[in-house]
Formats: sequence, structure tokens, C-alpha cells
Amino acid sequence: MSSRISRRLACAFAIGSFAAAFSAAQAADTYPSKPLRWVIATAAGGGSDAMARMIATQLSAQLGQNVVIDNRPGGASVIASENVIRSPADGYTLFSADNGTLIFNTVLFKKLSYDPVKDFVPVGLTARFPLVLATYPTSGFSTVQDAIEAIKKAPGKYSYASSGIGSPHHLAMEMLKQRAGLDINHAPYKGGAPAMQDVVSGHVPLIAIDTATANPMIKAGRLKVLAAFSAQRMPSLPDVPTLIELGITDVEAAAWQGMVVASGTPPAIVERLGRELQLAIGNPEVRSKMLELGVEPTPSDAAAMKDYWNKQARYWPSLIRERQISLD
Repeated sequence: MSSRISRRLACAFAIGSFAAAFSAAQAADTYPSKPLRWVIATAAGGGSDAMARMIATQLSAQLGQNVVIDNRPGGASVIASENVIRSPADGYTLFSADNGTLIFNTVLFKKLSYDPVKDFVPVGLTARFPLVLATYPTSGFSTVQDAIEAIKKAPGKYSYASSGIGSPHHLAMEMLKQRAGLDINHAPYKGGAPAMQDVVSGHVPLIAIDTATANPMIKAGRLKVLAAFSAQRMPSLPDVPTLIELGITDVEAAAWQGMVVASGTPPAIVERLGRELQLAIGNPEVRSKMLELGVEPTPSDAAAMKDYWNKQARYWPSLIRERQISLD
């Protein structure tokens, strides 16, 4: 290849790179110029959906554009994930990704249709969904010690309900079973609401559930919380002990979520979204509503979300493999 041709190619490459950079900068300057779509991997009406709608209302006011919720449930968030990565990486498609989407699915499926590390860019954390172990009031379990004692006396007799195989609720119980040496059956449901209904009806004695889903039944006195999977007692349930303080060490788990966008989204837009997301979650009214819903606001920037994601990814995959849990 002659030096003249080489210079021409180099010049063309430089011009192309400059044009692409200019186009991205121009897009960031005018962003957002149309409504945004926020994909949620759960059905309308659940805790994740309710929380996203609270934040979306505030984001709409801040951005001057509507943020529309798009519910795409099913497939352990795979359906929603595929929809997001097939959409233009322009910052107009947002996604609520949880620990299942970003971590659990990489082990639960032998072949996953997306790569969370390569296909998504973190924007910022949104919230933690505290998990609790609960029962119905007439189950005979006044404390978690009562339940553990009964389970150990009759291995394989009792069952617990969860919102589904591979959910944070299921894995939290698998962690408890591992740490406490319990033999208890898993009764998976298609969502937290139907699982909780069977527990309050007395069909299943125990349930691992998030407080956002359980709060109405807890307040109505139809669900009795025995213990929390959190590191410290929850302000909303100050009388409920943690499993750690009851002597079951290293049992801490929660469902958590963060906002991501498709890889290739201009960094300036990702940064703008991160600032706006933190501002929205920090709004006193939004924060108050989130706490009332039963979730813990955890606003962060992209770097903090990535760090948290990495730390969580060091533990859960090994538990899933050890317990031989699969969605295939």
C-alpha cells in the first residue's frame, strides 16, 4: 500500500471519528428531545413497577419529557433484557435491572441470550428491597427459633414459598438453609403476590418475601414477620430481629435494583441520566413514598453501582452452583 493511500485512509478515519464524536456530543447537548421509555421486567402493580412510576414522575418533571413505563415481564427478566439491548443505544430506553438480571441469570441459565457486563452500562442504583422470613399468625411459629426447631425435628416436612426459582427470595432461603443446616422444601410461585396469598391462607407455613410486597398483609395483621435478612434491624420493623443477631452468621440478602442502558450509549448521556436519577430519588416526596412502599432508596452514580454489582457477583454464583439451582 502506497504512503499516499495510507495517508488518505488515515485522514478518512480521522474525519469519521471526528464526525461520530461530534454527532454524539450534539445528541448529548439536545438530550432529551423526545419521551423516554423505562423498561420494567415485572408486571404492572408490583413493588418494582410502583417504585419506577414514582421515580419516573419526578424524572419527567426534571427532564421536561415524559418517562413512560413499559412492562415486559417473563423469562426471569430475559424478555425485558433482550428488548433493551435491541433498542437504539441513545439514552431513550432505560431499564430497571436487578441482581437476577445482572448476576443470578449468568449461572441459572446454561446459555444466556445477553451478557450483562458487555450489553449494559450502569447508570446508578435505585433501591434495595429488604427481605424477611414470615408466616401466618396461627402457624404456631411465634419466633424464628420455633420454626427452625420444628424444621430440624422433622426434616423435609415443611415448605416455604417464594416468588420463583432463582429469585432473590429463593436464594436468600437457600443461604439460610446452608448456614443453619435446614431441610425444608421450596414451593416456587409465579410472583410474590400469589405466594403470599397461599401463606396467609395457611396452605404454606413460611415465606421469604420482600417488604414492598408484604407490607399490606403485615399492616393488616395477616402476615407475621419472624426475622429479617438484613444486617441491621429495619426502621419500618424495629421489633423484628435479624437472622444475624439470632446467631445465624453471614446471612444477609436483599433484592436490589439499578438503572442501566444499552452499551454504546454516549457517556455524556449516561452521566446526565445518573445525575437526574440521583436527584429524583433524593427528592423528599419521592424518598418518603419509597420508604412507605417498603423499599430503601439507594441513590448512587454509575461507578458506585458497578462496584456494588462486582462485590455481589463474587458470592451468589457460587451459592447457585453449590445448591444446583437452574432455570434451564
